[in-house]
Amino acid sequence: MKQREQLYEGKAKKVYATDDPELLIVSYKDDATAFNGAKRGTIEGKGVINNRMSNILMRYLQTKGVATHFVEELNDRDTIVKKVAIVPLEVIVRNISAGSFAKRYGVEEGIVFDAPTVEFSYKNDDLGDPLINDDHAIALKLATAGEIKQIKEYALTVNRELQKLWSECGVTLVDFKLEFGRLADGTIVLADEISPDTCRLWDSATKEKLDKDRFRRDLGGVEDAYRTIMGRLEQYMEQQK
Repeated sequence: MKQREQLYEGKAKKVYATDDPELLIVSYKDDATAFNGAKRGTIEGKGVINNRMSNILMRYLQTKGVATHFVEELNDRDTIVKKVAIVPLEVIVRNISAGSFAKRYGVEEGIVFDAPTVEFSYKNDDLGDPLINDDHAIALKLATAGEIKQIKEYALTVNRELQKLWSECGVTLVDFKLEFGRLADGTIVLADEISPDTCRLWDSATKEKLDKDRFRRDLGGVEDAYRTIMGRLEQYMEQQK
């Protein structure tokens, strides 16, 4: 697979064309941002961890019936993925109150919900990625009713399966963000990444944060947290062999 011109550079990844028009190469960076880019920094080794973790979890979810864009891991930072048109919705699944949810509704962090909540935000930096509901998404032609249904079903499946997996690692899945895309034939697939950048992951015993909140909140030990959570996942996957 030959890498060709760079097509895009985002906050955490670069995307390159290949000699196959339906496949791309995603390259993960160590750059870190928070608060819609207002805070910037570097987390050493983050790109390697996020690439590896995303690929492990994408492969795992494919065995659970969730279609993904994953094709093949090339090296520590680069992965071949199917070319998709990203649905301009961030899909947030929450199991416990934290982050913007706690701030928005004036509640403390750590409240365990009776059932997971699913939120949509409109992927638009100029507007600050506002929350929207299903009807808004359909009215704005961001997705069809059928696509919204499929996305929600996938999101809840991802939540159910990853809650079980992380629990086996001694980790609580607090909340996470997903993105979905359309293949050339319109099929909806899970895209982007699943990593400490996009998930809140707390140690189940100590409630220690093992994710990007350590960067957002200047808690220190960011690299150690990323290495810890990756080590737990790799150990668990090795035990399953």
